[in-house]
Amino acid sequence: MQDDQRLIELQQWLRNDLGIAFETIAPASADASFRRYFRIEHGDESLIVMDAPPEQEDCLPFINIANALLKTGLNVPRILQQNLEQGFLLLSDLGAVQYLAQLNSESAERLYGDAFDALLLMHRDSENHAHLPPYSHALLMKEMALMREWYLQKNLNVTLTTQQHTTLDDAFELLAHASLTQPQVLVHRDYHSRNLMVVTNGNPGVLDFQDAVMGAITYDLVSLLKDCYIQWPREQVLEWVCRYHQRLLENEIINGVSEAQFIKWFDLMGAQRHLKVLGIFSRLNSRDGKPSYLKDIPLTLAYVVEVCRLYKELGPLGKLLDEVVSVR
Repeated sequence: MQDDQRLIELQQWLRNDLGIAFETIAPASADASFRRYFRIEHGDESLIVMDAPPEQEDCLPFINIANALLKTGLNVPRILQQNLEQGFLLLSDLGAVQYLAQLNSESAERLYGDAFDALLLMHRDSENHAHLPPYSHALLMKEMALMREWYLQKNLNVTLTTQQHTTLDDAFELLAHASLTQPQVLVHRDYHSRNLMVVTNGNPGVLDFQDAVMGAITYDLVSLLKDCYIQWPREQVLEWVCRYHQRLLENEIINGVSEAQFIKWFDLMGAQRHLKVLGIFSRLNSRDGKPSYLKDIPLTLAYVVEVCRLYKELGPLGKLLDEVVSVR
């Protein structure tokens, strides 16, 4: 860290421009992007500093969505100071305890209950976020294409046949259409156990929301309950899904949507998300030199295989995955 020029510049900004005195600066969390986060102690207060190189990251979406979510009632970091030219932000600190570290059979009801409350706030306030970009057909398809390129072709070193390409194209189209036919609401896009922090007041603290869009109402629920870093029995997942479906009905956020339809929306949305994540995890390894995500691929793949077995329209995709995994 001593030879890190951006870290030196960040500390100069804190000390020289903002007049903030601190003795130590330490990494606060890992990130799958080019952003980095550091924690400093200033007096009796802990603060977070974001380093987002302007040539790779844009701070404005983070700032705009953070302010919007604060108005919604979510517990997100407050923007205390900003330097957009250099790509530095000073933020309030939501602590270091991720949901992932505390989730177990005893705590799940309480922690997920709080996460459902926060998610409902986002869904109830979606009309005020219509300015966000849509989770469009093009974006959904682009995400799933990552699975073809980075997971199948580069990670597994598979050369697909013409028929296999067609099978993927058909499955991607089906899943994109299923997403677009759902009610469109504010979507966090990474609402899972590594981005939800356990806090004393206003639980959960919500991080990593800068890529928010207007998209399918089940997307964040899938991120939460079919988490790539922790697995629950399907019976338990469905119980939570049905409970949240009931809350959406009670709050008139959705109307006339049966439980069975909502579960199918949830499952198909999960297949889209997990296909994308297979590509992202593989790309993080191959392109970005971050192999730690490879260990999360088996669970992510298992989620896709499960949905393929549940819905006959995804049977051809399931067959292709069986062939590809056997090739490996």
